Amino acid sequence: MDGTDGFMHTYRQLDSHQYQPALALIETRLTELKRLDDKMILTEMHLLESRVYHGPGNMPKAKASLTSSYTAANAIYCQPDLPAQLDLQSGIMHAEEKDYSTTYSYLFEAFENLSALGEGEGASGGGKALEALKYMLWDKAMLSLPEDLNALLTIKLALRYTSSRDVKSMRAVARAHQKRDLRGVEGVSGRTVIRSNDPHLTALYDTLFEDNLKKIVEPYSVVEVAYVAEQVGQERQAAETELSKMSLDKVRYGMLDQGRGCLVIYGEPKANNTYGAAIEALEQISKVVESLYAKTVKIA
Repeated sequence: MDGTDGFMHTYRQLDSHQYQPALALIETRLTELKRLDDKMILTEMHLLESRVYHGPGNMPKAKASLTSSYTAANAIYCQPDLPAQLDLQSGIMHAEEKDYSTTYSYLFEAFENLSALGEGEGASGGGKALEALKYMLWDKAMLSLPEDLNALLTIKLALRYTSSRDVKSMRAVARAHQKRDLRGVEGVSGRTVIRSNDPHLTALYDTLFEDNLKKIVEPYSVVEVAYVAEQVGQERQAAETELSKMSLDKVRYGMLDQGRGCLVIYGEPKANNTYGAAIEALEQISKVVESLYAKTVKIA
């Protein structure tokens, strides 16, 4: 299997979620490429490896592969499309870590370069430029910045994609998110490329769900779980699970009273500095003892 066929076959495995066979093939190819010291193909292969690891959510290895790809790329001259694809993958990696400012800078750079190179021509034709744009729109949605999202779609390079079904769906998701409309997000999720089983839309949905719950329980010291579930339009079990998670994560200080079916909310506990003060006192005593010992040694 030559290099081109190897890439195509691995991309097909990635598209069909055959991650283990794809990784096995990549490992074999990398061994050959390292022996030949072909930096260009190494760059592309490590980038592909990063995408394959990202598929099942193995972020540490996906990031390591991306770093290896950058290292190989820095040693040679690359055609403009390859750095743009590295920027796209970097943006996706930062999105996983919720570092949205860094995410956007990488994605915008990738979008500009890929669009200029003619990637993703056609509003519904897909391509890497459209992928970068969709992630940028998701980024603005996560930050609850629908105005910025709409402004993004007015720039010259983005105009060709505004009629894309996926871009329309992301715009609808942003509107639903702005209104804190969970059902609106649910209604759109099946129609967007960032699908309901995708961690990005899941993160957006979870953030919106949490925001809704915080807004509803804020005025209360005790509130019925059934009432909260009714207000957010979700099943009681789903609301109870999320409220419990919020309590454990200290997003909202409280506890579930299973017997009464209520959430009991209390204020953020005041920090008790007794332990810290005791440690500081012991440190000072230790310094005094050391000083007295030093003086004793000198006298002796």
